[in-house]
Amino acid sequence: MELGNKIKYYRLKKEMTQERLAEKLGLSAQAVSKWELGAAMPDITCCRSWRRSSG
Repeated sequence: MELGNKIKYYRLKKEMTQERLAEKLGLSAQAVSKWELGAAMPDITCCRSWRRSSG
């Protein structure tokens, strides 16, 4: 599974919108959308922040 698909899968599993995830990470919803589409890659610090906050 590609990273963008994993991000989307876990975001939906937590019943979060792109906007809510972006808010939790201090980013824009457009950034999350680009990750999920494979147009951009998240910084590793964002991944760590999300992992810590999502349990």
